[in-house]
Amino acid sequence: MTGALGTAEIVLWGVLTFSILVVFHEMGHFLAARAFGVKVHEFMVGLPGPALRLHTKNMTWGVTAVPLGGYVRIAGMEPGAEDALVGDALVALRDEGPLDAAALAGILGVADERAAALLATAYDWKAATVDGERYTLDLEGEVRGLDAAALADHARASTYRGQSTWKRVTILAMGVITNLTLAILTFTIVLSVWGYYQLSTTIDTVAEDAPAASVDLAPGDVLVALDGQRIDRWDTFQLLMSRTRAGETVVLTVERDGAQRDVTITLAGREGHGYIGIGPTAELVRPGVIESLGESVRLTGLVFRAIVDLFNPVTFARSVEGVRGPVGISVMAAEAAQAGPLSYAGLIAMLSLSLGVMNILPIPPLDGGKIMMEIVERIMGRPVKRAVSVALSAVGAVLLFSLIGYIMYADIARLAQ
Repeated sequence: MTGALGTAEIVLWGVLTFSILVVFHEMGHFLAARAFGVKVHEFMVGLPGPALRLHTKNMTWGVTAVPLGGYVRIAGMEPGAEDALVGDALVALRDEGPLDAAALAGILGVADERAAALLATAYDWKAATVDGERYTLDLEGEVRGLDAAALADHARASTYRGQSTWKRVTILAMGVITNLTLAILTFTIVLSVWGYYQLSTTIDTVAEDAPAASVDLAPGDVLVALDGQRIDRWDTFQLLMSRTRAGETVVLTVERDGAQRDVTITLAGREGHGYIGIGPTAELVRPGVIESLGESVRLTGLVFRAIVDLFNPVTFARSVEGVRGPVGISVMAAEAAQAGPLSYAGLIAMLSLSLGVMNILPIPPLDGGKIMMEIVERIMGRPVKRAVSVALSAVGAVLLFSLIGYIMYADIARLAQ
């Protein structure tokens, strides 16, 4: 497959696809932050590193040397409790600045390390600018005469940290909401304008030497149930089959000429799950806008269920077989682009849906995990300690990168076959 497409083509479409998805996701965070008056340092396309940058009055835009994905850096998102001397540091910058860490340490009577951290906080809040190692207070509005507490409140008001819980949760959730909205709107437009071929529960083909042939299943038979679980759609049948294994015995209920009968089948194996050897008939469906919207929402539910199964030890082994990582997605993107704009738009919608659903899971450092931490802090009435927050994020990152690494290995193994 890689030979037919070309490695460069696969890499190009992979990079473009991931960048589109992440940029839309980060745009959601950015727009929500700006809507609440929160300052933003930069919006970058690509991974952190050397970049081409455009500096505007309020922030920086750019493209990095590795244009894979993107990120937005919002003022005041540092974890942990706020230093009690941040207001005093801002007063010192106003009255004595510009200051470096050593000078601020002398004024406040603290260690140089703590003074450096206070200056970093002022810069992160966009309350100070830096020239070399010297920081200068840079705040809008009248700040003369404000005491330490009032000056800190003034600086904090335009940061993420200074927002109410519901605003912080909204900023975090808007990345997910943007991905889901993009997916649902794209699916709705594609389905309502061009329609789609729906795979029905009526059998169209029976593979030779497959379990289905040995039990006399035939084209025209209609699937009714698998082990008593009703089958009303072909994708329902696929989902049920994805939970089976080769060698298992199942009871398939089918309808022929108006009469139902139960067929006992011992499954063969394919792609890590059970295999019967039947193919469905395809019917062109042209739903209205409302029906298309409903179908898009239903698809969201299926994707959510599939992703949750990845984190369930009971269903992990079966679920991961059907998942594609960065390598597999890059191949799919190149194939979809080759097939035409409609196919590529459908792939973008599906991947956007998957990214949105994945990010809403309550696992740090995903957006869902950050939202969970915000709610916990609200209940506790104080910030979670920085060390605890960092540790939880590290554990979550190890879990996620381990999963991604395993999926990438499976991608490469499939391509090598």
